[in-house]
Amino acid sequence: MVSNEQRRRQLAREKYLRQQQRRETARHKRRRRNVVIASTLAVVLAAGGVVTAVSALSGGDGKKESDKAAEPTMPTPSPTPTTKAPDPCAKGAKAAGKQKPKTMSWKKEPDVTIDKSATYAMKLETTCGDMTVTMDAAKAPHTVNSFAFLAGKGYFDHTKCHRLTNQGIFVLQCGDPKATGMGGPGYTIPDENLKDSRIKGNTYPAGTVAMANQFDPQTNKGKNSGGSQFFLVYKDSQLPPYYTPFGILDKDSMKVLTKIGNAGATAPDPQTGNTAPNATVLINKATVTKS
Repeated sequence: MVSNEQRRRQLAREKYLRQQQRRETARHKRRRRNVVIASTLAVVLAAGGVVTAVSALSGGDGKKESDKAAEPTMPTPSPTPTTKAPDPCAKGAKAAGKQKPKTMSWKKEPDVTIDKSATYAMKLETTCGDMTVTMDAAKAPHTVNSFAFLAGKGYFDHTKCHRLTNQGIFVLQCGDPKATGMGGPGYTIPDENLKDSRIKGNTYPAGTVAMANQFDPQTNKGKNSGGSQFFLVYKDSQLPPYYTPFGILDKDSMKVLTKIGNAGATAPDPQTGNTAPNATVLINKATVTKS
């Protein structure tokens, strides 16, 4: 016969095991959501009916970088094939030393003070080579103004480009001082230039530089949620026009970006879901100048 005390212990143990099972199931769901595309959104592209997944680099757990700003997201197919190409930027990364990005946050978007009739250039001095983004202030004034502000504060200096995708879409993700997909400046900026004539047939052409955001086409929520994270397209990539295109890369910059893309990506991180580039891409310094 089982005593009352034994029965109590048995029930307590069963309750404990149920709790552990629920926690483990939740952990698996989060990890699966990270790897398979955070919000697991299937966006059917009108041109050709191609299905492309849209991933939240934040990890899809609904947390926020601050009370004012939602985490940015980035489109990516899943899974991204892992490759073992050598790091073409190892020498530059070693020379970069152990300098860390600054921790900065602001409560609201900076006032737009740029000249909207001008063209601005953002130079990214990276461990893989320099890349220059020509930005159109007339088409994306809030975005260009934000980059000018953040670059002027040294926000991007010593940050790591933390994600690369090389299947379905071909992009390098940068702009997060935390290098996890969870970082942001503490404020958000509005979506802009979504009807740019260069974005034809739901294709962002190679050389495009665009903003990450948190838009969910299934719920129509997450508009105007860009922060500091952006992605650089190294091959034509089919994407729905939800991501502010604000700049283009010149030919020399494309050579650097292509080198990074050709080196491939790592396996997805079990915690963040990020597929990091095999190339160690660090932004040593970012500067924005008026042309």
